[in-house]
Amino acid sequence: MFTPFWLVILGIPALIALFLWFLYNSLVTGRARVDEAWSGIDVQLKRRSSLIPNLVETVKGYAGHEKELFENVANARSALLNAKGAAQSAAADNQLSGVLKTLFAVAENYPELKANENFKHLQEELSDAEDKIAYSRQFFNSNVMSYNVKIKQFPAVLVASSLGFKAYEFYEAAESDRQDIKVAF
Repeated sequence: MFTPFWLVILGIPALIALFLWFLYNSLVTGRARVDEAWSGIDVQLKRRSSLIPNLVETVKGYAGHEKELFENVANARSALLNAKGAAQSAAADNQLSGVLKTLFAVAENYPELKANENFKHLQEELSDAEDKIAYSRQFFNSNVMSYNVKIKQFPAVLVASSLGFKAYEFYEAAESDRQDIKVAF
């Protein structure tokens, strides 16, 4: 019925289709891993953001005259909650981290505030959230790197862009976080 010639003629397209099917599924899996890792960052950013109103209210009780600082915190928090994608979220997160550092620096001037149990608890919660954000960022960037390499490797590079697979941006740390810490003795 089928001669070896026809088996080869029919087999080659079938093998190509099977290969493309596996390649497509591999790319979909990679994209899903990146999306899942992004949702981990998003959850942690929202968790940290939800702590900020309580922190601001606690600090206001001791340093109510710092209105500009409180406005900066509110604006940075709002920017983070409204950010879309890794680049905007990273920029908003970096802005919020900077404002929170300023808020904690102001808190240093108020010994009663530093002794407040609610303030200490919120500081611990924010520290925990920062650690989880750092871990989530690392996990996200690892998945982004794997996915981006996969879509740029042969043979995926030949079909990835035509199938709608685009490279993801890394979640970059703030420039201030990359600088060496200077310790004076």
